[in-house]
Amino acid sequence: MRTSEDGEVLARGNHVFEGYWAQPEDSARALADGWFHTGDGGYMTDDHYLVISDRKKDVIITGGENVSSIEVEDCLYQHPAVAEVAVIGVPDDKWGETVKALVVRRAEVEVSEEALMDFARSRMAHYKCPTSVEFRDSLARTATGKLQKFKLRAPYWEGRDRLVSGG
Repeated sequence: MRTSEDGEVLARGNHVFEGYWAQPEDSARALADGWFHTGDGGYMTDDHYLVISDRKKDVIITGGENVSSIEVEDCLYQHPAVAEVAVIGVPDDKWGETVKALVVRRAEVEVSEEALMDFARSRMAHYKCPTSVEFRDSLARTATGKLQKFKLRAPYWEGRDRLVSGG
């Protein structure tokens, strides 16, 4: 294992990763220069320990399970009260990080935090479901409309050295 110049964690070995099923372009990018590009940011300590400090891919690791924030967002978008949603990982003492949904409600439809969490639980594995929902008037976006998740995550990770939690 090592980190790249821009701080991405790289791994190499006989059993690390062969490629994405039927996705040769994505596989070539992920395996550039003979290293698997994990999508995690980090650094090696002087004692040769790897420290994961940031998430480059949109994956939340909660209790050792990988959760795709996009999968959770797709589920919540199916609820009639959800106009917009961004799912992020936030620090959690027990699980390392946990799933949080930031939701902009449709004006004409009322819904509670608990109702949205129950909605997700009825459609997804429990560990993937939000443990909290926060209602917002809007979500931070770029000029081209892309969610700026790093800005949405920032207040929850403020004052920490790492943007992911070690549990």
